[in-house]
Amino acid sequence: MTEAAEFIDAALQRETSWSPPNDDRDSSSLASYGASVGAVRGTVRDALRKFRGLTHDEITALATELWSVAVFERRLSAVVLLQSNVALLTVTDLTRIEGFVRDGRVRSLVDPLATDVIGPLVERLDDAARARAHVALDRWATENNVWLRRAALLSPLRALRAGRGDPDRFARQARAMLAEPYASDIVSEAIDTVLDELAKLRP
Repeated sequence: MTEAAEFIDAALQRETSWSPPNDDRDSSSLASYGASVGAVRGTVRDALRKFRGLTHDEITALATELWSVAVFERRLSAVVLLQSNVALLTVTDLTRIEGFVRDGRVRSLVDPLATDVIGPLVERLDDAARARAHVALDRWATENNVWLRRAALLSPLRALRAGRGDPDRFARQARAMLAEPYASDIVSEAIDTVLDELAKLRP
C-alpha cells in the first residue's frame, strides 16, 4: 500500500466503535472495521492534511487503492476522498467511478457517489464534456445493473434541488425504467427520492 492508504487503513482500524450497521451494508459481502461514518470522514480529512497537495492522479489512484479491498470503511473513505476533491475530477474519471458504482451494491456507497461526486462533477463540466458525460449516464440508465441505474437517476439530485438541472431528462429516464416489466425497488426508491425533491419546487 502507499503511505497515504496505509495511514487511512490503520486509522480506520483504530476507530472501531462496535456499532451495528444502520443501513444495508450488513446484507452485502463487504467486511467492516466497525468505524462510524464520522470517523471515516475525520480520517480522510486528517489524511488530506498530512499529505497536502495531492494531484488529480494521486487522488484517483488513492481512491482506487482504498476501494480495491472489500471493506466498507475503506470504500466509504474512497467516496469521501472523491467528494472532497470533486473539483479536480474530469469527465474521463466517470469510467473509474462507474466501476465503483458497479461494485458498490449498497445505498450508503452508491448514493453519495451519485449525488456528491457524479452530479457535481457533471455540473462543472463545459458543454462538450457534459455532453460526453450525459452519453455515459444515459447508457447507465439502460444497463442491466440496478446500481448504475440508481446512480444515473440520483446524480442530478443536487442540481434539481437547487432549481437547476434538467427535470425533463430525469422524467424520460424514470418513465423508461418504470415501463419495464420488472422494475427494481432499488431503482423505484431513487425515482421517489428525486420526485419528492421536485415536488417541493413544482408541486
